[in-house]
Amino acid sequence: MMNFKEELAQIISKELNIDKTQILELIETPKNQEQGDYALPCFFLSKTQKKPPQKIAEELTKINKEWFTTQNEGSYLNFKIKIEILAKNTLEKINEPYILERQEKTNIGIESPSPNSNKPLHLGHVRNMLLGLSLKNIYEKTGKKVTWFDIVNDKGTHICKSMLAYQKQGNNKTPEQENKKPDHFVGEYYVKFSELLKQKPELEQEAQKMLQKWEQKNPETIKLWKQMREWWLQGTKKTYEEYGIKIDSQTYESDIYEEGKKIVLEGLKQGIFKKDETNAIYIDLEKEGLGKKYLLRSDGTTIYITQDIYLAKKRFTEHKLEEFRYIVGSEQIYHFKTLFEIFKKLNYDFWNKCIHIAYGMIYLPSGRMKSREGTIIDADDFKKELEELAEKELQKRYLEITKEELQKRKKIIATGAINFFILKYDSLKDFTYYPEKSLNFQGESGPYVQYAHARICSILRKEQPKKTLDYSKLELELEKQILNKLRKYEETIHNASKNNKPSIITTYLLELAQLLNSYYHETPILKEEEQTKNARLHLINKTRIILKDGLALLGITAPEEM
Repeated sequence: MMNFKEELAQIISKELNIDKTQILELIETPKNQEQGDYALPCFFLSKTQKKPPQKIAEELTKINKEWFTTQNEGSYLNFKIKIEILAKNTLEKINEPYILERQEKTNIGIESPSPNSNKPLHLGHVRNMLLGLSLKNIYEKTGKKVTWFDIVNDKGTHICKSMLAYQKQGNNKTPEQENKKPDHFVGEYYVKFSELLKQKPELEQEAQKMLQKWEQKNPETIKLWKQMREWWLQGTKKTYEEYGIKIDSQTYESDIYEEGKKIVLEGLKQGIFKKDETNAIYIDLEKEGLGKKYLLRSDGTTIYITQDIYLAKKRFTEHKLEEFRYIVGSEQIYHFKTLFEIFKKLNYDFWNKCIHIAYGMIYLPSGRMKSREGTIIDADDFKKELEELAEKELQKRYLEITKEELQKRKKIIATGAINFFILKYDSLKDFTYYPEKSLNFQGESGPYVQYAHARICSILRKEQPKKTLDYSKLELELEKQILNKLRKYEETIHNASKNNKPSIITTYLLELAQLLNSYYHETPILKEEEQTKNARLHLINKTRIILKDGLALLGITAPEEM
């Protein structure tokens, strides 16, 4: 699309013999659109032009105005883009599929959601996964090559706890025999361990001994570990699919934990790391304000950060990455500050190419939703209940809807509700998820934006726009507002990518849908004379393309019927 601001700056800079960059910095967008699309405050130019600002503004009204009009207002010169130029330049650039004109060729990696293999994914993982999904889509839209990594934490005492409970109470049962989703089946034994521990505190030590057996490759322990991990993987794969998650590279902690240890021991030899009186190895980051960070325990066993050091090096080397994004909860902010500082101390050239995208907590209204573990909301239960609520809403709205169509639409709408409601908040913000609000067709929700798209499709089913059109027929103020909003879509995507914030996309889509709904209510489309009707059909069709594309970035389907 033609960059009107750039073009104006170019024209003015030639007229005044001033650097274009300086003019660009001066040009503003008026708050009141009736004043114009752009404004140039001229008092900043008085010194170089040696004239009063009012005089400068008055003289600039005489510049060549092929595609804009001017009006001086005191020390300001206002510019209005001619509607036919604005409409033509905007609408002709919007095609399906929508491709950004400016591309960013960068090879990046993201890590999400990094679960533990002893229980099903929960509501926190849902936020993690949706951030990963939307950011991957946004990055790729801007031209980046994205590899989605996942690290499965499948070793440690917490894993042995579910194994031990199964060993004591499982009686060789299987998820199939119990008719349970495999990851839920594994998670129930993690819960049972906590119950057993209340009667038998010595089980804590027994779980530690099981971990030692695992590290010693005890055949019976390894067999049980592999079986329970496989059950967990089977179930989690289905959850990933339900939320639209497609992992490119999955790593298991059990395969790499020793590699990080080698790096730490080598760093100790080089004097980068130190050893305390217990033989535990740490790095002193007191000068950096991060205190001491331990990397190996006194018994030589690794901790989580040990594997992160090796894994980052492995990923950057094998995948030739230029940047990396860790999507991990805000409680790990200190961990990643420390990790990146360790990269720097180790002279890894990617130390400043890593970003931690932290996210806050999601709460639910008291007493709402199902909880398998009492305090944790399973991702599967969460999705299922939203689909049930969506089904009830659809049954109220559409009495004649078929069972097949009901099942199809409820999934689309539930996904729209979940993804949009979670992603509309800044990732660091804690918030409460209200199921009914997220499904409100009239509120700040995914279904509201989906409904705006479906309404356009309903109009276009009645009549399609003709190829030739008179752009000057789009003369209403509301039409101009929609055109200007459509023009900002590419800039919005780049901003979301640069700031790692899908919330920028949700805000844009809500504002566009609100403009469209106002237009729908205030403006006749199909009842107008032929040329005006055709221009308006083109406008709403191009709006449909942007709504559909924007929703897709959030992992949401744009339905043709609601």
